[in-house]
Order: sequence, then structure tokens, then C-alpha cells
Amino acid sequence: MIDRRHYFDWAGTAPCDPDILNEALAASIEHWGNPSSIHRAGTDAKTALESARDRCARALGVPAERLTFTSGGTESDHIALLSVLTRPQKGSVLLSALEHPALREMASTLANAGWEALTVAPEPDGRISPQKLVAALKSDTAFVAVMAVNNETGAIQPVAEIADALCEHGKTHRKPFFHVDCVQAAGKIPIDLKHPGIDSAAFSAHKLGGPRGIGLLYHAREIQTFLRGGGQERNIRSGTENIFGATAIASCLERYCISPGNPAMEQRLLQQQEYTAHFLRQLLTIPTCTIIPHSRAEHGLQTEQHFSPWIVQAAFKGIPGQVMVRALDSKGFCISTGSACSSGKNTRPVLDSMRVSAAEKESAVRFSFGHDTTLPAMDELFREVQDVCRQFS
Repeated sequence: MIDRRHYFDWAGTAPCDPDILNEALAASIEHWGNPSSIHRAGTDAKTALESARDRCARALGVPAERLTFTSGGTESDHIALLSVLTRPQKGSVLLSALEHPALREMASTLANAGWEALTVAPEPDGRISPQKLVAALKSDTAFVAVMAVNNETGAIQPVAEIADALCEHGKTHRKPFFHVDCVQAAGKIPIDLKHPGIDSAAFSAHKLGGPRGIGLLYHAREIQTFLRGGGQERNIRSGTENIFGATAIASCLERYCISPGNPAMEQRLLQQQEYTAHFLRQLLTIPTCTIIPHSRAEHGLQTEQHFSPWIVQAAFKGIPGQVMVRALDSKGFCISTGSACSSGKNTRPVLDSMRVSAAEKESAVRFSFGHDTTLPAMDELFREVQDVCRQFS
């Protein structure tokens, strides 16, 4: 079995939290009815479902009626984006070039249906400029998407500043719908969904130790959805509701969301910031190592507030990324070359958008950490990376 201490691909998926899964299993066994049924078994299940929704709402600090359970982050992204198809006229959608394939590739599908798909490139530090984003808007732009934390570089996007800029733009133009992918942000950095410029946000349980197949969509107001069915989840996400998943994601958010109401996780964030600063200093002692983006190493702790301490991307000259992954795997350590959803495509759109050189792009790997990660384990990881680099020197 894989030693969880040597697992450093938390951005791909988190190891399951047994307590969360056991609680969810017990709830689904106890409340086995269909929540849409009006008999006692159904109403008991409905009560359990709404209890889970209330728990999610308290953890995120939003009204419960503004949360819809989905099958994961991808579906949450899709529901928000495809809502534009309910509009009577076609227009354009604007995505940051950093977005997850769930949005990036769906935008290409919209383009085939007559919509214009626009992108805004990040700065070299991997962050989106609010000013450049607003400048890229067109008069018919109906939808804007920017992920809160990039899943490859860990760059924290200035979501509040972008929302401010969109609200200011909305004083003289039609404000586009603003969607935020929070899949890599939830449980990793503080999240504030109360900004009036944020219209929706996506979440996924399996990044927080929960099961696969359950996510959450926050929507600041009721939205018209393109896909229709049985009318469950206030007509936003049809399909028989998932009591197991709803209970699990509620536990995930309660346990791991970073807020003043959860001081243990606030302290864990500060701890991880120290761990990652130490790990970055170690990596930079390897002559062939380059941190991506470069600004993260060039400016050190001055810019660390712009990066999630749970993700580090680095390139090792002369060692293809997949070779480094396999070499560490043979030593019992799990890392990745980037987004798991793009791993089989041998493309790096995020790094392309940041104008990373071909050599660095080929050698780039991602180290990602989680709530169980320890400093001694990160030290072990560094020593094994160092050893692989010596073998190729």
C-alpha cells in the first residue's frame, strides 16, 4: 500500500478521511428513502438532505437556499457556464487562460454552437490582472470565469479585485455573470463569497478527503439551467439526491474550511506556509531547479501571499516531468506533472499561457500537500528529489 506520508498529489485528489466517509455511510443507511417522495421514508431523507445543506451553508457563510448539490466540481462549473444557453441571444464568454478543462473545453463547445469564447492571459506570475480582464470584455460578454487558486502553480487569483472591477464596469455596461472555481481554494485558503460581484462558485468534496462524485454550486441568486429533468434541487440540478455525498461534503467543509470559526484550520494554514517556505528554500539549493512561476523564487516571502502553500510547481533541468514522477514513484513517493484531468494529453495550457519556456514546461512537476502532510515527510521528499537530480547530473 501507498504510505500516505509520502503522498504529495493532494491537488489531484485527497486521501479519503475515514471518519467523514463512515459518517456519510451511516446517514445514507439510515435515510434510505427518495427525498422527493412524500411518505415518511422520503421526508426523513429530505430532512437529512436539508440538514447537510444547512451545514454547508454555515461553513461557507452563505444562505442555504443558495447552495445546490452536484456530482462534483466539473458539473458545478458546467451548470454555471451552460446557463448562458438559456439566453435568447448568443454572445461571448470570457475565461482566464488558467481555467480547469471543465470550463476551458466546454467554452470551446459553446464556440461550436455560435458563442464566442474569449480568454485573458495571466501575467508572468500566473495571476490575472483585473484591468486586463475588464479590457478584454465585449459588449455582449455574458459570463466570466476565474479560478480562485490555480491547480498547477498554486497562484491565488485576485478574485475580490476582479469582482470589484466587474461591478465598476457594470455601472456603465451590462455586468457579466462572474463564476469562481473554488475547488482548489476550499479548505486551503480563506474564501469570502459575500462579495456582490461574485455570482457563483464551484466546490468538490474529493479534494478535501471526501468521496468522489459529490460537489456543490453556490449561486448568489436563482439561475436558469440549460439541462432539465425531474426538478430536484430547485430545478437547478435534476436527479435523485445523493444523501451519502451531501452528508460527506458537509463534513468536509465543516472540518476543513478556513475561517475564524475554525481556528484549528487557520493555525494549520500558517503552519503549512512555514513548511512550504522551508521546502522552497530547500529546492532552490538544487542547481538545476527552477520554481514556476519564477517570481515565486525571485521575490521569496514578499509574494508568498499570492500563492497557495499547498501547491508548488518546479522544473528540473534535463529531467522530463514524467521521468521525475516515475523515479519518485519507484521510491514510494507520489507527485504529478500537473492537472490530473490533462495528464493524458501531454499539453500544458496553463504554462503555455504564462509563456513558460518549452524546456521548463517539459520538466515541470507539481508537489501538492494536504492537511496530513508533515514537515519531516516534506524533508524526505526533498532528499529523494535531490537524489534523482544527482542521478541525472
